[in-house]
Parts: sequence; C-alpha cells; structure tokens
Amino acid sequence: MDDPKLTDILTKVKFIALVGASDKVDRPSYKVMKYLINQGYNVTPVSPKLAGKELLGQKVYAHLVDIPYPIDMVDVFRNSAAAFEVAEQAIAINAKVIWLQLDVINQEVKKMAERAGLAVVMNACPKIEIPRLGLEK
Repeated sequence: MDDPKLTDILTKVKFIALVGASDKVDRPSYKVMKYLINQGYNVTPVSPKLAGKELLGQKVYAHLVDIPYPIDMVDVFRNSAAAFEVAEQAIAINAKVIWLQLDVINQEVKKMAERAGLAVVMNACPKIEIPRLGLEK
C-alpha cells in the first residue's frame, strides 16, 4: 500500500481491535498495543486466553464480535492461516480496515476483505509506519 493511503488510514482510524494481544511485555503485540495507546488510539485487546481481564488498562474481549462498540481497524497478530477467520469477523463487525502485521500475508484474506469494502494492509506494522510517515505524536 502506498504512503498516502497508509497516512489516510492512520489519521482517520480511532478505534483499533488488536487480535492476538499478549500480556507478556516482551511480545510485539504488547509493545505495539502500548505504542498505539500512547499515540492516542483507543485500542481494544482481543484474546480468548485473556478475555475478561485488563491489559494496559483496557478490557480484553475473546472475539471481535464481543466488542460492544464500533471498531475502525483490526490489527492482526495471528499467523497467515488464522487471519482468514479474523477477517471474517472483521467483515461481520463492519470494520473499515484490516491490518496484517509483519510476515502475515494472505492473498485470500486480501481478496475477501476488499470485496467486502475493507482497506487491507499486509506485512506491515503501525508502530513502524507511524514514525516513518511523520505521524508520531
């Protein structure tokens, strides 16, 4: 995806669901969640294992469909195969963007999500893209 489209996504998105959230501080998903919160995004962690607990002050939900408010972007910290089910849920909750993290590449997910009207970012990390694009707060 080109820089103007990434900039548009990162400036318009306010509510992010982070699928594959971890409470382990050394995990990339934890570091990215903390960074996004510090950048002013409302980040909702999604993890069946941690559901009902709090992570970085945010209630953890088991699945995207359990979140009781609209989500703009779904940030996926799952492997490429698991991304398909996450994309189905992202479509079901009317998310606007599905963002597949570094090394998460799934062309079927891309096709399905784009057909449903979602913007798709693959093999990228907002924690890297935000400062690279000069969007850091």
